[in-house]
Amino acid sequence: MSQDLRHLSATPGDLLAFGEPAHAEPAFGWIRNELFLGLAGCGFRSIVLETDRVAAFMVDDYVRHGQGDLDTVLRHGFSHGFGQAESNRQLVCRMREYNRCRPAGRRLAFHGFDAPTDLASAPSPLRYLEHARAYLGEELDLAALAGDDERWSRQEAVPNAADSVGATPEASRLRVLADDLLTALHTRAPELIAATSRADWLRARTHLNAGIGLLRYHRTSAEPGEQGARLSRQSAVRDALMARNLLELAEFEARRGPALVFAHNLHLQRNRSSWRLGDLDVSWNGAGSIVAPLLGQRYTFVAGSLGRSDALGLGEPAADTYEGRLQHRDGGWNLVAETAVGPARTRTDLDPGQGYVPLDDATVAGADALLHVPDGAAVAARERVTMR
Repeated sequence: MSQDLRHLSATPGDLLAFGEPAHAEPAFGWIRNELFLGLAGCGFRSIVLETDRVAAFMVDDYVRHGQGDLDTVLRHGFSHGFGQAESNRQLVCRMREYNRCRPAGRRLAFHGFDAPTDLASAPSPLRYLEHARAYLGEELDLAALAGDDERWSRQEAVPNAADSVGATPEASRLRVLADDLLTALHTRAPELIAATSRADWLRARTHLNAGIGLLRYHRTSAEPGEQGARLSRQSAVRDALMARNLLELAEFEARRGPALVFAHNLHLQRNRSSWRLGDLDVSWNGAGSIVAPLLGQRYTFVAGSLGRSDALGLGEPAADTYEGRLQHRDGGWNLVAETAVGPARTRTDLDPGQGYVPLDDATVAGADALLHVPDGAAVAARERVTMR
């Protein structure tokens, strides 16, 4: 048993993916902070979180250049409510402090790799497309085609195909114009970068890709069908966007050092992702299953595992489950090779409302290592004290 990840990834451009099995257990966020700040001393120069990639620019501007104020950054720089997590506040503060007296090339960078969407809602693509349109200096009335933002973001627009605007003529026209803008961004790249900067050009591309991704997501949401199949298609589109972002970030950071990626296991594991809610079976290829064969040995996956959790209402795991095999009594977390676990069964003492996805044969077989937390409360308390 170990707490050392340094041997798992050390080459610039590598992605060391650390998964958590449930968002609501805070222990994994504190462990992530400890790991990343330790890995920074081994050449790691960036962290990539499961949060909106465009919004994360605000966080990166703060930690690398001191732009903005902390509360605003946490409120607007994180999506999906992740800015409320105390571990994320501490991460941002520690990264800012680390960078304060270091030259630009050695500062730690913050990235998001998610789309600004989930299974319940998705915003209008307009502001993302408008950013790129303004950067290119094009005169296009995108707002007239997009209409009110509420048409896209209202609660019914994603779960109900009939209420989606993704298949309307206006949305189809926006997709064509967005593709034209992307072509123009590349054909005019030399003059645009000379007039602005490479960073500005990359931000314009990121905004434009986010807008195009939202158009694709809304188009998928407009497709009728059985709810489980619709959710599978929507999840697949979202993770395809996440995979593209990871590949771009790996290329972007290739000269500076490896990156630590932190997200739910379902987005990072090598095997196909799935979950069940009542009668709904949802299955799709997650970002990790897409990125892993493309990056080969440059992608490393550490699967997170959990024993007990007060935050989730999760009790002691049965001894013959994967979590039970990994459980021990000292309260600390441990890193083990997947081959060290031995045969076990998938944990079943779970309620869907807990949000915990247990280890199974395929996830364990596809992991390079397992990081097990025996008791979430004990680890979170210990790491919180360590980080302060």
